[in-house]
Amino acid sequence: MKKSGLYTKGGDKGETSLVSGTRVSKGAMQIDLYGEVDELNSHIGYLVSLCQNKTFLTYDLEKFFESLQSSLFDLGSNLACEAELWDKYKLPKISLDLIREMELLIDKLDGSLPALKSFILPGGSIEASYAHIVRTTCRKVERLLINFKDTGNIIPANSIELLNRLSDFMFVFSRYINAELKQKEILWKPRS
Repeated sequence: MKKSGLYTKGGDKGETSLVSGTRVSKGAMQIDLYGEVDELNSHIGYLVSLCQNKTFLTYDLEKFFESLQSSLFDLGSNLACEAELWDKYKLPKISLDLIREMELLIDKLDGSLPALKSFILPGGSIEASYAHIVRTTCRKVERLLINFKDTGNIIPANSIELLNRLSDFMFVFSRYINAELKQKEILWKPRS
């Protein structure tokens, strides 16, 4: 019987390979970081699945999410390789075009919403609540990326901007979903 290509047993001792073939601990900061990018991407995939067949998920938004998920794969592929080898392996760059597209979407969606006069609590519809989970997961990845950079590592150009803008987009998208589904926003009321 032919061996399955789905498992190699190469990581059974707690190591994995970078793009270059260099073996590193699965507990390394770099591995943790691109694993968190993968988790963020999976959360986005689930959010899009939750929003399928909803009128607010327009064709343009679907195409945006496809581009976004591809860009997160681009980011992960760069993080899975030594920075000095990115050009050698012709790894994709993080596009400023996607960041600009997010800014336009933020402006468009936010323009259709009532102005915020208070903080809002994450919640409302299931879809909007999950958009908040994506937002907070994105912020976690952003913190890990900055920590990685602050410890002397090179990070892909535009990667912080991508994550920062994505969390802003998810905040507005969660509000937009609730508005489209006629879900009331719950305002934060300090307890003291």
